Amino acid sequence: MLFSSTVFLFVFLPLVLFFYYLPLRGRRNAQNVFLLIASLGFYAWGEPWFVLVMIGSILANYLLGLWMARARERTAARRLVTAAAVCFNLAILFLFKYLTFTLSSLRAALGASFPVPEIALPIGISFFTFQALSYVLDIARGRAPVQKNPLWVGLYISFFPQLIAGPIVKYETVAAEITGRRESWADFSGGMCRFAAGFAKKVLLANTLALVADKAFDGGALSAGMAWLGSLAYTFQIFFDFSGYSDMAIGLGRMFGFHFQENFNYPYLSRSITEFWRRWHISLSTWFRDYVYIPLGGSRVSAPRHYGNLFAVWLLTGIWHGANWTFIAWGLYYFVLLALEKSMGWDKRRLSGWRILPTFLLVNFGWVLFRAASIRAAGTFLAAMLGIGADGVWNAAATAALRDNRVIFACAALFSTPIARWLGGRRETQGAAGAALYTAGLLAAAVIAFTYLAKGAYNPFIYFNF
Repeated sequence: MLFSSTVFLFVFLPLVLFFYYLPLRGRRNAQNVFLLIASLGFYAWGEPWFVLVMIGSILANYLLGLWMARARERTAARRLVTAAAVCFNLAILFLFKYLTFTLSSLRAALGASFPVPEIALPIGISFFTFQALSYVLDIARGRAPVQKNPLWVGLYISFFPQLIAGPIVKYETVAAEITGRRESWADFSGGMCRFAAGFAKKVLLANTLALVADKAFDGGALSAGMAWLGSLAYTFQIFFDFSGYSDMAIGLGRMFGFHFQENFNYPYLSRSITEFWRRWHISLSTWFRDYVYIPLGGSRVSAPRHYGNLFAVWLLTGIWHGANWTFIAWGLYYFVLLALEKSMGWDKRRLSGWRILPTFLLVNFGWVLFRAASIRAAGTFLAAMLGIGADGVWNAAATAALRDNRVIFACAALFSTPIARWLGGRRETQGAAGAALYTAGLLAAAVIAFTYLAKGAYNPFIYFNF
């Protein structure tokens, strides 16, 4: 079920809010059980069989958490449970996400003809598996108490706002809110505004830009101009698609009294690749930092080992995103860029504003590799951007794409900056009139987005695949 679907907006969410705040108001245990049932139903709507995989993950990690709580004070036992938790959760990921890819790659490399099973990918499996693993690891590190009630572990892992595309919520950040949160009108209204903003970003910007990107990446003849328009369209599409979903998830969480970590901080204004990854998909970056990079030794080791740690993190980051050589190459691309920046000391200095453009271009090239169907297709696309093998410098397709979408491109560039934050700050200084104007603007954007949905507009979510 998509957040930007009519069944979610006009049926599921109103019903969940109604029961949560009226019949169940003031009854925390009943509210939590209801949210757990609603969340499992939300997932089962599109994945009726794979909800059993999630329930199995919940039960297994609940038991691993109990085992970890008993073993935490004994080093050898703690390491054994940690290894068991890591192996179990990664085995689930490997089975559903990487087994087919691995066997296909082996078959091609060996020239063999053994059969390869086609295994359907459960939506959002990387997200909820990392959350489940976070639960056990946070108990091991003493960051959060073990949860004795398996239903509350289930609610943490399956809570529908962040279930299938993040943010990845570490258990330590919400452990106290599972039973001790306090809802307020300020949180509820702020959450509604945040949801409306994310909904507009997703439907009005990301979905429209997706049409340009898809046309450019469909494998047809490309002019250099169309290649650039396609790469920029995808660069903005993935930002507004994913940050819009994160805004909706954070807003929904606040409506129920939960406070999730921010996931984006205007990443396209970064002055280095190091800064970009402090601003982009923050929940994933901090997950790998806390559970992989630092346990490996981080930067407090010899230089060769430090770069080895970076290599491991970015190889895993690429693999996490998908079972394709393009994702592995994309992860290693960032390893190379970050290693170069560290060797020059850029990661520890505040750089000049002029570096925003070259950083943006490097990120844009990376998104071409991320979006392409294969490494060869990515190479062909990047070459076309440089005029190599392109169908001329500019053609009619590029003219039409720019003419029809110039306002969308301008809005995408504008809203990649803190203009919305600035408007929110102005709202607070202008009193009731400013608040009313800001709310009216959000409402208008949401209404326009609703009309797009009513027309059956193109409505994918990129990160559902991960």
